Amino acid sequence: MSYINNLIVVSDTHCGCKFGLCSPGQHQLDESGFYVPSVMQLKVWECWRWFWDEWVPEKTRGEPYAVVVNGDTTDGRHHNSTTQISQNLSDQKNLAAEILAPIVEKCAVVDGVKQFYMIRGTETHVGASGENEEMLAKELGAIPNDVGSHARYELWLRLGGPDGCLCHIMHHIGTTGRTHYESSALMGELGESLLESARWNQEPPDVIIRSHRHRMSKVDIPTSKGDGICIVTPGWQLKTPFVYKIPGGRVTMPQIGGILVRQGDEEHFTRHKVFPLERSKEVVI
Repeated sequence: MSYINNLIVVSDTHCGCKFGLCSPGQHQLDESGFYVPSVMQLKVWECWRWFWDEWVPEKTRGEPYAVVVNGDTTDGRHHNSTTQISQNLSDQKNLAAEILAPIVEKCAVVDGVKQFYMIRGTETHVGASGENEEMLAKELGAIPNDVGSHARYELWLRLGGPDGCLCHIMHHIGTTGRTHYESSALMGELGESLLESARWNQEPPDVIIRSHRHRMSKVDIPTSKGDGICIVTPGWQLKTPFVYKIPGGRVTMPQIGGILVRQGDEEHFTRHKVFPLERSKEVVI
């Protein structure tokens, strides 16, 4: 029996936001009217297409892969913001479904089922208890958990067969406004996972995957299986008005991209792609 050795994780598309992921063309809104993406959204879309059409096939060596969308697929109605394409959540869901449906088709098939999973993100964006993300996940055919939820809070995934690396995937992790503390929450997540596993005599995760920050970061420590890794995914949203107010975020460029987890012949490892975006043009006087 052949097993899947590649896992692709993306997150934080925030479809429905004027700074979120949006495909080209006119997008029909409820009760007539259209939305057309901005110039910067089209640049992010070019990154999205290159990521799936070029980077993923190269890094997976053309082999089959599973996909996890790790939360905050839509933007929701939040913080009295005025940056939504539409305050109608059905418009946001439709846009996300249009973007993600072709990704589902790329997933490996096991026993006739596309290996596509969705994680629930922040309630502010995807509704109380992730209700909006659950509806989207069901429409896309995401694999449900053992209680029938198509969008789940966490996923334990064994990559590369019964002896492969064990991944633990959730959306949330602590944040910071200072880059020199950026790895602190990751080391904390690793340490707490190791402690909790030892406490109950359970196997610890080899790779911990989180999102939420929109900033790619990674730490690893040596273990008996090679490396214990905690990695946070970049996002697919440009800087919003909120980001311009917070320490750290206000002076940084958006980090757009995704990650790969691979079970190799001898060890597991991760790869990431973060696309550079140009800062605002300078004014010469």
